[in-house]
Amino acid sequence: MGRGRRAAVVQGAWFKGRQFTAEVILWAVRWYLMFPISYRDLELMLTNRCVEVAHTTLFRWIQA
Repeated sequence: MGRGRRAAVVQGAWFKGRQFTAEVILWAVRWYLMFPISYRDLELMLTNRCVEVAHTTLFRWIQA
């Protein structure tokens, strides 16, 4: 099994059963860790991109 395939299998397991795509979750986590923003600010940023998500959900993503 190639390295790319293994990464896809692992990533699929991490995001299995989530309402949002891995891309949205990773985008939110990346921005939260890179910049000094609050969960509510991140919620507004996602809302501006037509992704309705609660700040408590963002908190759970960051903690995971």
